[in-house]
Amino acid sequence: MSLKLITAVATTTLAGTIALADQAEINRSITDIAAGADRHQWDRVRDAFADTVTTDYTSLWGGEPSTQTPDELIHAWSALLPGFDSTHHMVTNETVTSLNGNLATAEADFTATHRIKDELWTLGGRYTYKLEHNGDRWLVTSLTMTALWETGDRGLVGIAVERVAASQ
Repeated sequence: MSLKLITAVATTTLAGTIALADQAEINRSITDIAAGADRHQWDRVRDAFADTVTTDYTSLWGGEPSTQTPDELIHAWSALLPGFDSTHHMVTNETVTSLNGNLATAEADFTATHRIKDELWTLGGRYTYKLEHNGDRWLVTSLTMTALWETGDRGLVGIAVERVAASQ
């Protein structure tokens, strides 16, 4: 379906439902974060975030949510993710749960696999995203990860950080 057709259908959508164009752009931002991080395409990741983003990984690591610039977040991710031989963040079942003017909330399920040699650390759960519409994009302002399960060796995270530090 072309973007023009999606836009045309979206403009005739009844109030109270999510326009297809909004759903597509929200899904694009969600995908750009996950796929961009796996491919180390940091500009792609950056373009999916608003100027300030709050991340909440407390269900996995404890602590407190963090509010920072996308560049600060990408700096942290780029000090970790390239240390794995591969990562795969599969984000599915994206659902816009609310849309009110320029603000939206969405949820998605995920499975994140991290590999070093033959060792794996995999976790699954749910992401909750808050987004704001800015020009032609829906940008993520908040990302909350709720870990529901994990398997494998979480210690691979430390090894990945060491591998990145040793390569610099």
